[in-house]
Amino acid sequence: MGDYLRPRGLEEALQALTRPFTVLAGGTDFYPARVGRSVTEDILDIAGIATLRGISETESGWRLGATTTWAELGEALLPPLFDGLKQAAREVGGRQIQNAGTIAGNICNASPAADGVPALLALDSEVELASRHGTRRIPLSAFITGVRKTELRPGELVVALHVLRPLNDARSAFLKLGARRYLVISIAMASVVVEVENGKVAAARIAVGACSPVAQRLPDLEQALTGARFDARLGERVAASHLAPLSPIDDVRGSAGYRSDVALVLLRRLLSKVAA
Repeated sequence: MGDYLRPRGLEEALQALTRPFTVLAGGTDFYPARVGRSVTEDILDIAGIATLRGISETESGWRLGATTTWAELGEALLPPLFDGLKQAAREVGGRQIQNAGTIAGNICNASPAADGVPALLALDSEVELASRHGTRRIPLSAFITGVRKTELRPGELVVALHVLRPLNDARSAFLKLGARRYLVISIAMASVVVEVENGKVAAARIAVGACSPVAQRLPDLEQALTGARFDARLGERVAASHLAPLSPIDDVRGSAGYRSDVALVLLRRLLSKVAA
């Protein structure tokens, strides 16, 4: 085995990253990928850094610490804006995985089927990155660039995700479809955030996952919903043409055509649900 470090402070972790380390947080993807073989790389375990954990409200919105677990998120007292993300949190593996798996681990793993990503995209979240040279923030939509690929630079660490406070009353929801109800990789999933003013949609943010190499926002659908009456018929406004940014594939879980059909049904149900 290589070196194993478990720093207690962020500065110590960033100092260690001046040389290559594999970052470990919850380990829910790390260990299954190494079953039956020795761990030979150098490991930087960031689970002991207290400043990377927890959810806090700021003047502009909310800060979600990088090592906050899905269980902690699901139990947090948050406004309806976060309902979709909390619903996604309950779909990340089983309870044991939710107790260990972290928010930042879900986005850094950059799986097309990562349950947290569509909900975080619909929240228009930003990723805060730190290194010895300072910090920067980039949209989550720019952070994940492909299958298992991110904009994380050498020496950088994800320290938090940020969600801005919406201008209007906002509600959200999340749905996924798998081969069974529980403990399953998604065939397709979707998340919506709808801001409401005077009984109409003031703004909408829609994201679909497991139907492209990277989860995608649907800007044409978001535009089509803006100004619509916020009622149970909202889902009827979703058309197949709104799914143009998606590029589903055929695999063992479903065909490309099936994924497209599923995404359409999920979106219609979600919008009707959130407006009910």
